[in-house]
Amino acid sequence: MANKKKSDLVQKDVSLIGRDFGEFRKNLIEFSKNYFPNTYNDFNESSPGMMFMEMASYVGDVLSFYTDTQLRESLLSTAEENTNLFNIVNSLGYKPKNIIPASVTMDVFQLIPSTGVGDNVRPNFDYAMTINEGMIIGSTEYSSVEFTTVSSIDFAFSSSFDPTEVSVYQIDENTNLPVYYLIKKQVKATSGKEKTKTFTFEAAKIYDKIKIEEENLIRVKNISDSDGDTWTRVPYLAQDTVFEQIDNNEDNSTYLHQYSGDTPYLLELNRVPKRYITNFEDDGIMVIGFGAGISSNADEEIIPNPDNVGSALYKEHQNLDTTLDPSNFLYTKTYGVAPQNTTLTVTYLVGNGIGDNVPANDLVDVISTSTMFKNEINLNKNLVKFCKQSIACSNPNAAVGGKTTESKEEIRQNAMAFFAAQNRTVTREDYVMRCYALPPQFGSVAKAYLVQDYQLEQSKVDGQYINTEIPNPLALNLYTCGYNNEKNLTSLNEATKYNLKNYISYHRLLTDAVNIKDAHIVNIGVMFEIIVLPEYNSNEVLLRAIDRLKSYFDVDNWRINEPINLSKLYVEIDKVDGVQTVVRPDKQGKGGLQIVNKFNGNYSPNKYSILNATKGGIIFPPKDPSIFEVKFPNTDIRGQVITQSF
Repeated sequence: MANKKKSDLVQKDVSLIGRDFGEFRKNLIEFSKNYFPNTYNDFNESSPGMMFMEMASYVGDVLSFYTDTQLRESLLSTAEENTNLFNIVNSLGYKPKNIIPASVTMDVFQLIPSTGVGDNVRPNFDYAMTINEGMIIGSTEYSSVEFTTVSSIDFAFSSSFDPTEVSVYQIDENTNLPVYYLIKKQVKATSGKEKTKTFTFEAAKIYDKIKIEEENLIRVKNISDSDGDTWTRVPYLAQDTVFEQIDNNEDNSTYLHQYSGDTPYLLELNRVPKRYITNFEDDGIMVIGFGAGISSNADEEIIPNPDNVGSALYKEHQNLDTTLDPSNFLYTKTYGVAPQNTTLTVTYLVGNGIGDNVPANDLVDVISTSTMFKNEINLNKNLVKFCKQSIACSNPNAAVGGKTTESKEEIRQNAMAFFAAQNRTVTREDYVMRCYALPPQFGSVAKAYLVQDYQLEQSKVDGQYINTEIPNPLALNLYTCGYNNEKNLTSLNEATKYNLKNYISYHRLLTDAVNIKDAHIVNIGVMFEIIVLPEYNSNEVLLRAIDRLKSYFDVDNWRINEPINLSKLYVEIDKVDGVQTVVRPDKQGKGGLQIVNKFNGNYSPNKYSILNATKGGIIFPPKDPSIFEVKFPNTDIRGQVITQSF
């Protein structure tokens, strides 16, 4: 058979628009009619030709589906599969959070005896203890909840930064002089129940990994090996130095210890060859990764100084093919060392997320402590025992900040903001993202909003002094709020604010001063009236409408200073199956859809005029940064069905 010339080939039009089974089938039929009219013209449903067309349409539909799915799952904005979403955000440098612990400021008490006679009676601070970091306190109401202190407590030390409060506890009835004093300190604590697992390593493996399969895992607390060394967590394996907190005393600094009254701790930069990274997988399993250093040789032997190659100055390095291999650095300790011939003990914390936001005065059960006295050998043993047994604690305020796993939408938004920030805080979004990226052991910020600070400038006009607000270019106001155990908005506790300020200060621009303030919470209620289509059950439609508004006003969907668009509310209710229309308020503003302010009692004390704040169908928040919240959606969202009148 002779080859056809290119000019003999007929150009055929192929439709590229069809994407589903029906379109593929239709296009195949039209293609056959146009180009094979004399070859095949039996388009009966039961014909063999239609069978092949429908089979081809089926294959095309399946391929189209998987093509669309692959594209959708490769994009951050549209990915739905947890595995794909986690892979995308990890590539952007964002690590999704699993369970976020609650934080609280604890009052810790101890009894100490008195010393001296007569008017010289005073507290004997020789019996003031130091309680090491890691004291465990249990909840009286929730048996599974435990909190751990994040720093040590030195009752003998007192300053404006870390004051020790002293009060008389017991008085001698005969002398009317104090016998025992009660001393109090405050310390920050985070939720989490401690558990351990051990892993045995034999031969070293490059970038070795282990997994912690545990429900409600918060974080790894520490890792130690059988040699007694501690492994350090780092954000990425190339980071070989970390800051460590040390006591500001004469042993650590012969000069700076004079300032220990105001600065009891110093930050020291230490090199850590034994380090690891952590990541959460989409199913909540934590993966712990280690470095690539598997050789016991010094790094200089693996990557020698090029100036010495061939000179026999350093162990006679002369083999250029081996010693100058550019991939050799992967086997050095540049990315940390790999564990080998050892057993690692991993201590980690598990928690209950929002369930850890315990109420005030609930944390009173001291489960475990580690204490010491500065000169215990010279102290009365019975009094030492008494002082140790006198330890007590309580939380004057409720714990806040505990959250469950981030939702898919939260992961998307936080990852995009985190990537845009590039580990610096320049824009408003950078600061907000940095708040959300606060390590969970230091508390959690639910909402954040940044505005420029303003200062008053006084000027004289017509003999009168007037004050004018002008922007302060060197100061920013960061408004925040958190969650309580019911996932209602509340102010951050002082412990979380303190941690947040330090965290922000580390990343802020040198010229920026950041003031952390409480965002105002305006509680609202929603009342509405609807007309239901005749063929629908009124009660069912009403329940669906209420559920729709509950989803719309879900606290996760709202930001500080976000207004309420009444038109969107009408649209949301109109979307409910069975709703004929949403009734509008009458000329007096009564009935229909109403937004009302809820205040005092179980609500925020902030009173706000919704009527005066409504302009053009928009309810604007107060001038001071605020956030609207439906605190009790089951009772604060109410609706009724009315009968249409003719």
